[in-house]
Amino acid sequence: MKTKKNLSRPVRISLATHLCRGGLLAVFAILGISCASTDLGEYNAPAYRPTNQKNVRVKVSLQNRMVYVMEGNRALLVTPTAIGKPGHETPLGNFKAFNRIEKKRSNTYGYFVKGNQIVPGKSSNMPRGHRYVGFPMPYWVEFKSAYGFHAGSVWPVPRSHGCLRLHPNVAPKFFALVPAGTLINIAQTQREDLTLGKNVRRPTDYADPDPPKPVMISAGAFPPPKGPIFSGGGTVSH
Repeated sequence: MKTKKNLSRPVRISLATHLCRGGLLAVFAILGISCASTDLGEYNAPAYRPTNQKNVRVKVSLQNRMVYVMEGNRALLVTPTAIGKPGHETPLGNFKAFNRIEKKRSNTYGYFVKGNQIVPGKSSNMPRGHRYVGFPMPYWVEFKSAYGFHAGSVWPVPRSHGCLRLHPNVAPKFFALVPAGTLINIAQTQREDLTLGKNVRRPTDYADPDPPKPVMISAGAFPPPKGPIFSGGGTVSH
């Protein structure tokens, strides 16, 4: 996705559940939302601290829709991703991470806000008297101008406008593992597809409703990480 998200589904209820656990119970109470109604069996994936950050590399398999953060032959993070749909394909090639923004918002798609009125729209079409608030794209790690990794819904089919979406529980881990300058290879397949990426559990909450608009335009759209970033041990288990 070129610095933008699907208009109808920017960040899903997995984020809402995350917000409940992040201490925003009062906000949801005001909006009449029950945290008990959200799916508490959320997707997650373990991440491991590198021994030498300079040796960390990112490999992306578009065919397997999988991201591998590797330190040599050691897997630091293995997680599914949503890739670009036809006509908006995720670019192939070798890149370097840059422009990391923890609380990124889209410059193109978002909301027109005026008082209590919140209407989805494109920034270039903003009505007079409104202010623009971009869709949240948490834990943004850019690898090519207008293309990046970020938290979002991880569909089992190509869905984004070229960006690589990671589950909201996993995106903070990727963000921590991939500083600016990290080498990134995006290919149709990776050799890890036959081993590390063969039987990975995938998110199932991709089609859940979006959080309410008042949350989407607030700081609540950027919840703190759920639990610790790094797990103990040195290998990834599935």
